[in-house]
Amino acid sequence: MTQLDGRARILLKTLVERYIAEGQPVGSRALSRQSGLELSPATIRNVMADLEELGLISSPHTSAGRIPTPLGYRLFVDTLLTVKPLEQAEVHHLQSHIQPDEPKRVIAAASNLLSELTQFAGIVVATRQETDKVRQIEFVSLSETRVLLIIVTMSGDVQNRIVHTQRPHSPAELTTAANYLNHHCVGLGFGEMLAHLRDELVQLRSDMVELMTATIDAGDRALQEEQSRYVISGESRLLDVNDLSSDMGRMRELFRLFEQKSGLIQLLDLSQRAEGVQIFIGGESGISPLDECSVITAPYEVDGKLVGTVGVIGPTRMAYERVIPIVDITARLLSGALSNHA
Repeated sequence: MTQLDGRARILLKTLVERYIAEGQPVGSRALSRQSGLELSPATIRNVMADLEELGLISSPHTSAGRIPTPLGYRLFVDTLLTVKPLEQAEVHHLQSHIQPDEPKRVIAAASNLLSELTQFAGIVVATRQETDKVRQIEFVSLSETRVLLIIVTMSGDVQNRIVHTQRPHSPAELTTAANYLNHHCVGLGFGEMLAHLRDELVQLRSDMVELMTATIDAGDRALQEEQSRYVISGESRLLDVNDLSSDMGRMRELFRLFEQKSGLIQLLDLSQRAEGVQIFIGGESGISPLDECSVITAPYEVDGKLVGTVGVIGPTRMAYERVIPIVDITARLLSGALSNHA
């Protein structure tokens, strides 16, 4: 990490804070007024030149002022930032909306709240939960050739699928099929359930094959959803961020990234392996469309097991001291809500 003397640190901190607040390059005269240091304009200019040589700030062509570089933001976040506690009203707002519930709803609520409170994009990725097992399977007749398949997991997640059958199934047949599945599949993960049913399919009575095949199809879809359960909210808010929307080509790349998901999921999976809040500034993410963005993430857990990541995606010029605690508290509340959901 770059070593700076006391006055250089104060001037860099002042410059970054002023630029985040106002979005305009910061000149020597403003730094002299805002920093509280009794330094001559010439001395400040010399320190600015040193910071620029170190790659911590840069000078836009159209201005005599300076702006932070990603490296400057990194030094600021790591050594100069003072994180502010959230207002109590905001904490209560988060607590009131992230309550024990069906996992999909809790995750969606967390993503929406991250976006609402930061005015950036909020994202939640739930990795495949190997520990989530099948608790109950039911078939409910909707009409002569439509059957509702319900799969409930131990975590409370519910998978519903409407099955279009070739012929009517009597209530007794539906009950027999459900009893068979509950006897053989309760306590298994989706992958285990699918493997078992595929092995057994050839030996089943013909009147059960259609329902079992439908269950395999539903399990396949549920497994795919588990492997990439990804919720993003508020992407459109980034269109209101001048730092990003001024380059529409870059913005289109960013929205393609949101649609394709895989790159972001890999990044958030990586951040899940580390403890606490992680901050990726600009090119640190290794994902080109995020070169002008910062991603702030925190892992969350269910019953002590890490299962996913929450995060915020916004411009590098963001109020880090505010966004960091929002992400941290949301991850903690999400962990509590999912762990307490029966």
